[in-house]
Amino acid sequence: MLAFSDVHDLISAMKTLPILLTALLPALLLAETPAKPKKPASSQPEGFHEMKIGDPAPDFDLTGIDEEKHTLKDYADADLLMIAFLSNHCPTSQAVEGRIKKLVKGFKGKGLKVVAINPNDPAALRPDELGYSKYNDSFPEMKSHAKEQDFNFPYLYDGDTQKTALAYGCLATPHVFIFDKERKLRYQGRLDDSRYADEATVTAPDARNAILALLEGKPVPVAETKPHGCSTKWIDKRGAIAADNEKWEKGEVEVEVIDAKGIAALRKNNTKKVRLFNVWATWCGPCVKEFPELVATQRKFGLRDFELITISMDDPKEMAAVRAFLEKHNAIVPDKLKPSLKAEGRKGNAYIFNEASSEALMQALDSEWPGPIPHTLVVAPDGEVIFRHNGEIDGDELRAKILEHMGRFYVPGQ
Repeated sequence: MLAFSDVHDLISAMKTLPILLTALLPALLLAETPAKPKKPASSQPEGFHEMKIGDPAPDFDLTGIDEEKHTLKDYADADLLMIAFLSNHCPTSQAVEGRIKKLVKGFKGKGLKVVAINPNDPAALRPDELGYSKYNDSFPEMKSHAKEQDFNFPYLYDGDTQKTALAYGCLATPHVFIFDKERKLRYQGRLDDSRYADEATVTAPDARNAILALLEGKPVPVAETKPHGCSTKWIDKRGAIAADNEKWEKGEVEVEVIDAKGIAALRKNNTKKVRLFNVWATWCGPCVKEFPELVATQRKFGLRDFELITISMDDPKEMAAVRAFLEKHNAIVPDKLKPSLKAEGRKGNAYIFNEASSEALMQALDSEWPGPIPHTLVVAPDGEVIFRHNGEIDGDELRAKILEHMGRFYVPGQ
């Protein structure tokens, strides 16, 4: 039999049990209920608005390369308005410029107005994203680019605030939006289906088809397509640029010795890469002064088939000093090049010439080299000379010559 004290304890425990269950119930339910999956974070910045067919055109108040303010109302007389988000740097955007100019010319006097807007923050582009362009996406550079390419349409700048790009939902350059007389969205997406400059590669001129249909009072055959090109360079991406710069600043450099025979093999350039050779020394003032321009050139073309090969005339015993100089100036090998260097059996692109005769180096690299350093030589695949210069280089001239050879667009088959 239970003692009186045992009965008393049992009764007390039974009275306490509901209280304990009430306290523990939320925790028990939480443990049994599966956690709801978190909604993936949007890759677009805050304020980004995805437009739908039938939506009204968002207003804008932007400065054009004519230094005038442009608003939506300025184009109220047009039967159709095409807003084309373009940029200076993007090869796809550059490739469609000619077709947009032809569109403007072909529909002149027929009710169509075309307005181009640059949505990009120039500070949100890595140097290697400029490898297809002479210019960044800044407002002054927009003027230069538009003048050189003879734009026949307004070109407006939105990179300071990006309010217009956010309101329209600009995903890339190019990204096209076509509005009817009431300024309702009737088409959005790509200009056409080709990323190449050659109009013969276009098989679906979607924007042109939409314009023709709207002018004839017919439904747009395909109202939405996916834009293709370079992603919009949002202001909030500046942090990633800082991280990329930090990577370059902390990079290490491999330095090897090389003889004339080794230089001659590199000079033949049996690769698909454009090679920039620079002969220099730590004790050469012009060499030191020009070196940042060489590194800037390597970074600009870092995503293309391009490499900077430096040949130091320092004493091979000074290898540590040469390496320190190269690392100080961030003369590292871009990630894109590393597989090709490994395949060629090379550790890097920095060398010290280890023969006594400079003449042997001249004959191996460039027979037209007069002798002094610095000396720069740019060769195409199979060794064709693109550019040579003795003395301190002009970085802009150097990069322009390289870009002229490599081109501003994607080319079919390459």
